[in-house]
Amino acid sequence: MSFNSPVISEDDQKNHQGMKRNFEGLNSSDSQTTSMLQETPLENLHLAPQTVLERAPKQGRSKCPRCNSSRMFYCYTCYVPVETVPTGEIPVVKLPLKIDIIKHPNETDGKSTAVHAKLLAPEEVTIYTYPCIPDYEGMRHEIALIFPGPNSVSINDIPLCLQNKSKKKVGCDEDEDSSAEPVLKCAKTESGSESDLGEHQFHSRNAPLKRIVFIDSTWNQTNKIITDERLQGLLQIELKSRKTCFWRHQKGKPETYLSTIEAIYYFLVDYHKEFLKEKYEGQYDNLLFFFSFMYKLIKNAKSAGKD
Repeated sequence: MSFNSPVISEDDQKNHQGMKRNFEGLNSSDSQTTSMLQETPLENLHLAPQTVLERAPKQGRSKCPRCNSSRMFYCYTCYVPVETVPTGEIPVVKLPLKIDIIKHPNETDGKSTAVHAKLLAPEEVTIYTYPCIPDYEGMRHEIALIFPGPNSVSINDIPLCLQNKSKKKVGCDEDEDSSAEPVLKCAKTESGSESDLGEHQFHSRNAPLKRIVFIDSTWNQTNKIITDERLQGLLQIELKSRKTCFWRHQKGKPETYLSTIEAIYYFLVDYHKEFLKEKYEGQYDNLLFFFSFMYKLIKNAKSAGKD
C-alpha cells in the first residue's frame, strides 16, 4: 500500500489521483465497503503518536530521499519515509520471527500494504518480487507459509508439524542427489537487505519456527506463486477468520480476505498468544501505524461525503 522529482509518470499520476479520491471524498456506492468503514476494529490499538502523519497531508507530497520521487508519507519503491515524515517519528517494531514477502509483479506498488511491514520492522522484513524467491532448501523445517488450503494447519499445530518435517529432513539427507539443480535465488530485494538467510540472527525464544512467508497479491493472482515448486513442502498455516478493514476490498471476495499487513499483524498476535503462550500487550500494534491512519482518513471522508 502506498504513496517523483518534477517529472511524474502516468502511472504515478493515476496512483496519486486514486489516493486523492480516497482521502478527499470517497463516495463509493459499494455497500460492503461502506459497511467495513462503519466498523471501528482499530480503535483500541496501542499506537505511537500519529502527529507526523497528520501533518504530512497538509504539507503535500514530498521527495523520497533516495530516488527523489514525489510521494505521500513514504516511497513505495525505496521503502523509506519521505522528507516530511522524519524516520525518527516512525515507530520501529521488533518481531519474534523473520518475515519474507513474495510480491506478485503485477501487484501495484502504490496499493500494496506490504511496504508498511518493511517500513515499520526493517530488520525483520524482506520483500521479494516474484519470480524472485529465496532458497529455502535445508530450512523447510523452520519455515511456514501463511496461506489457506486443504493442508493448512492452525498455529497450535506448528511444533508437531515442524518436528515431523525435521525428522523427515534427517532421514532424507543421505539420499539427496548432490548433482540436482539448485533452487534459483534472485537478487532483487530492497536496498541494503541481507539475502543470505543463514546470517540472520533470530530472537524467537528458541522456538522451532524461524521464518514466515507471505504472498502479496490479489487473490486472483496467488495461484502462480503458491504453486511454484520452490514453495512446495513448506508448512502452510491458516489464520483465524477475521474481517478485513482494507478500503480496497477485492470485489466478489469475502470480508475474511485480509490485506498483507493485516495478515502479518494478526498472525503475530495469534503466534504470541497461542504459541509463545505470553500475554499480548500490543507489542505488534504499530505494524498498523500507517494502515490505521489511512483507514481513519477514508472513514472520515466517507462520513463527510454523507453530510
